[in-house]
Amino acid sequence: MIEKISIVGAGTMGGGIAISAAQAGCEVLVFDLSDEMLEAARARATQYFERQREKGKVTREQAERAQNALSYTQNLEDLRGSELVIEAVFEDLTVKSDLFQRLSKIVSTDALIATNTSALRVTDLARSVTQPDRFLGLHYFSPAEINPLVELVAGPQTTDEALSLAQVFLENTGKTVLRCRDAHGFAVNRFFCPYANEAVRILDDGLALDGDIDAVACQTLDLAMGPFAVMRLVKPRIMLNAVQSLAALGPFYQPARGLVDAGAGAGNFPEKPVTSRADDTHSLVQDRLTGAVFLPILEAACEHVAQFEDFDLGAGLALRFGRPPVAMMRHLGRDDVLRRVALVATPRRHPLPIKGLDLLFD
Repeated sequence: MIEKISIVGAGTMGGGIAISAAQAGCEVLVFDLSDEMLEAARARATQYFERQREKGKVTREQAERAQNALSYTQNLEDLRGSELVIEAVFEDLTVKSDLFQRLSKIVSTDALIATNTSALRVTDLARSVTQPDRFLGLHYFSPAEINPLVELVAGPQTTDEALSLAQVFLENTGKTVLRCRDAHGFAVNRFFCPYANEAVRILDDGLALDGDIDAVACQTLDLAMGPFAVMRLVKPRIMLNAVQSLAALGPFYQPARGLVDAGAGAGNFPEKPVTSRADDTHSLVQDRLTGAVFLPILEAACEHVAQFEDFDLGAGLALRFGRPPVAMMRHLGRDDVLRRVALVATPRRHPLPIKGLDLLFD
């Protein structure tokens, strides 16, 4: 049983993962080169546990115990005694690979090393680890201290023992585990990134303003936040990076012009109000957004990235889709799903996922 873990990176994801593990009783060490980032992570944890105490979810003693389980360091050598090290640094292959080379020389050969990458393949990162049989992907979703879902991804040499240890750790920290094959975007981002990207394409095409697109998305998928509201939070630069990681999958996955423009700098999508739109425009936006969700799920299912039910699990837990996409496809029927998928695939000369449709409906 894993009880002593380290987190590399004290940013949004690293700080959230640390809180999640500490509140479950783990001893957690957070590493970052920046003293400012470490102090921010410490303040965030203090605020979180105080808020939990005020809500009556934990006692004062439990809150203090969780805070005392957290420690912080700027010395990578301090990670030497960890049973599990989770990397949560910037989504860059070179940055992560260099880090894993250093970690391989420090941590025990019995320790697990995990990446929290959302955009890179575990296979590509595993090449930088001297013990690839102990290396895997643990993809948390933001905010990691609250969001219950974690994608568990095996590398090419990850052992069953390592996967089992990781799964037990996740379950002991209150997480729901979605096992998926190592592939671009894994299970959840495989369809979420194209959905957000299609929203920008609709804006680029002048079909609707972002406020209207968000309103249609919320109504159609039963969401609290539409794609542009989410992108404003995570920032277009981060979304562009995630979308670009899927580009090798074909023409449909290429980033929208507006996303490239917004993500190239430090800007953001300006917030636009909801306006009154014609019913036919509303229907077309709805069809394109759902088509952009359906197409990658159908393709990923054929690639055995995950089971159909797992895509709905991820949509519900990680993204808060009130209407799960696979259940929606089964309700709509094959012809309507194909029509919507063709709306987003055909203009970009992307193959229609006929095999995926056969797998779902036959």
